[in-house]
Amino acid sequence: MFPLLLVLLAVPLFLSARKQKRAMAEQQKLQNDLAPGDKVMTTSGLYGTVADASHDTTIDIEISEGVVTRWLRAAIREKVVDTDETVVDEKADEDEEPVTAAQVAEPLDHNAKK
Repeated sequence: MFPLLLVLLAVPLFLSARKQKRAMAEQQKLQNDLAPGDKVMTTSGLYGTVADASHDTTIDIEISEGVVTRWLRAAIREKVVDTDETVVDEKADEDEEPVTAAQVAEPLDHNAKK
């Protein structure tokens, strides 16, 4: 009975350790494969573009035009895929009035009768 209990406790520990090791290897590969021009996000949530990746432990990230900062490679969380930031509402009718900032800011009173 004791060996069975030991196996039931050891197997999940072994599997979680393998999963964690695999995730660390993928993160290390990502950090080593960075090249200038890659868009990245840091662990603190800062988005930028890799400007220089020639150093072993650090990487230069351009966070705004002409603003380059140096980060540890370990601070890079992920590469970011470019997406179109423009959202077009295809269902909007031309005869609808545009919404003003004041209308957006006013609280909704669901109990009020119009």
